[in-house]
Amino acid sequence: MSTLIVATGTVHAHDFWVQPQAFQVQPVQATPLTLQVGHGPYRQRSPIALQRIVRFQVTGPSDRSVDLHGALHLGDVAGDGDVALPRAGTYLLALETDNRAQSHLPSLRFNDYLTVEGLTPAWERRRREGRMDVDETEIYSRHAKAIMQSGPFDTAAQASVTAPLGLTLEIVPDINPYALPRPRTLPVRVFYQGHALPGATVKFTDLDHDDAPVEVHVTDAAGRASFAMPTAGRWLLNTIWIRALPTDAEADYETDFSSLSFGFL
Repeated sequence: MSTLIVATGTVHAHDFWVQPQAFQVQPVQATPLTLQVGHGPYRQRSPIALQRIVRFQVTGPSDRSVDLHGALHLGDVAGDGDVALPRAGTYLLALETDNRAQSHLPSLRFNDYLTVEGLTPAWERRRREGRMDVDETEIYSRHAKAIMQSGPFDTAAQASVTAPLGLTLEIVPDINPYALPRPRTLPVRVFYQGHALPGATVKFTDLDHDDAPVEVHVTDAAGRASFAMPTAGRWLLNTIWIRALPTDAEADYETDFSSLSFGFL
């Protein structure tokens, strides 16, 4: 999940996600949603500005995508937006931001950040180039998806939740989590710039008890990882990837945060 890095104080809120009030709803019924950032005591509504959201859409069972920018009302007391799913089936919400956000981290905190998030290529580059004591600046963007179920599950009425949407960094489940009978495992793939991404750390968090993830896995050579399928609650998968920018760029690195949220009654 995408998200916010604070260079002063103690907050490191890396995760960002779309959270409907309920992930399983009835057709046509308008459902409030919020944009969330952080975990545990640092969790809050995201303060992101509307102009930074470059994509917010829903893809329905027919695989047709509809723009939802008009449904956003960021910062309202009742929520940051509303979504109404027109008929029964599985739907996929997708939200992306631009990459104009920037953070600057002192060297020790940047090294810690790379270690905690499993961003091994950047850590190894710093070591190889003798930059372990150098402060770094990054630009970053967020790529969040949420899977919602309207009415009863229907095999013939599924959005393409198991296919990539083409986001820069994306978590794609191999199965629909609302499928019946419910599978015991949730296998996922991670894609970066259109290709399977090995070596990405993927965290699986119970959003109702979110101080720490319940499972953490690193994607294999095919960009795959697998988690135990929950039967209740609200859940978040998130991952981060980082790449070095050219020496004449405005920042040293570009980071992408990706999340996938879903939940059950």
